[in-house]
Amino acid sequence: RILLLIMAEQIAQQFAQHYYQTFSTNRPALGSLYQADSIFTFEGEQHVGAQAIVMKLQQLPFQTVQHQVISMDVQQSSENAILVFINGTLKVDQDVNQLKFSQCFQLVSSGGSNFYVKNDMFRINVG
Repeated sequence: RILLLIMAEQIAQQFAQHYYQTFSTNRPALGSLYQADSIFTFEGEQHVGAQAIVMKLQQLPFQTVQHQVISMDVQQSSENAILVFINGTLKVDQDVNQLKFSQCFQLVSSGGSNFYVKNDMFRINVG
């Protein structure tokens, strides 16, 4: 059981690094991380399916964004799924102010060591 948690944490760390790097450099490429049954909630607005999710990500009103992960909690949610909860900061475009954010992913195995994002929830933390 401890081995599974260690593996889940490694998968989550690799995923988060890849996700945020790709978000910063090539948002359309994030589509490969989602499938038709994926659900993305951005600030309370829900989008279903890889195509709709990527469209939303591309429509965000900023050109550049830098994410910094401050904390990450990882749980194995089933035999083939991992829950990842991230708190961090982000900077958009030339703004010097950092925004705090929370994001929660459920990664589901699509066979072997491959995972896709089944659920993704994002919120800017205000106040």
